Amino acid sequence: MKKILIIEDDNSIAEIVRDFLEISGYAATIKADGLEGLKEALTGGYDMILLDLQLPSLDGFEICKKVREKGIIVPILMATAKVEDVDKIRGLGLGADDYISKPFSLPELVARVKANLAQYERIQLLANPAATIDEKDLHIGNVRLNEKARRVYVSEVEVDFKTREFDLLHFLMAHPETVFSKETLYERIWGMDAFGDIRTVAVHINRIRDKIETDPQNPVHIQTVWGAGYRFKV
Repeated sequence: MKKILIIEDDNSIAEIVRDFLEISGYAATIKADGLEGLKEALTGGYDMILLDLQLPSLDGFEICKKVREKGIIVPILMATAKVEDVDKIRGLGLGADDYISKPFSLPELVARVKANLAQYERIQLLANPAATIDEKDLHIGNVRLNEKARRVYVSEVEVDFKTREFDLLHFLMAHPETVFSKETLYERIWGMDAFGDIRTVAVHINRIRDKIETDPQNPVHIQTVWGAGYRFKV
């Protein structure tokens, strides 16, 4: 499920947009303050940002600029009541991908969201020819693991992984929706004859969550199945 960050200080608009996006099959998170929205955007845990221009603390132009400076490559759709060409030119120059003027219709908004997400997927496919089955990439949600290069990308931003962390993530992603006990994971990753504490599995799971989850306390990817173990959710 694609995840969309809504940075909008008008709660009534934000909630209606969130509800409509969720009905349309997307997950959506709302941030009403510019600085909070920027902090959330910089986690890299989203597939798209719907960005208002006039925000408290930090305006949409600055948010767009800082997101691009950090190398986060996701579509940014600016929503604003300001329709002057100079604002559109400024926003596009800072890295925005598209504009939608307020008031907008919800079907038009979803259509633009779909179009921009599809365009980014095409661009990423062309720009990242390594992301193919031949190079044994595993790509689930916003997490992409390149087995050959032993690299992990979250929303196409590379994240550093230790050896055991990578091996554990690779094993779970290679068997999505399958529940594995701590004992099984320990045997598969550390070896049946490994000398150590099985609790290290939980420690490594928590470290991986810190790196790939937007909210590690409420994980979307690596889920705990109480009394049974862990699984990588598709």
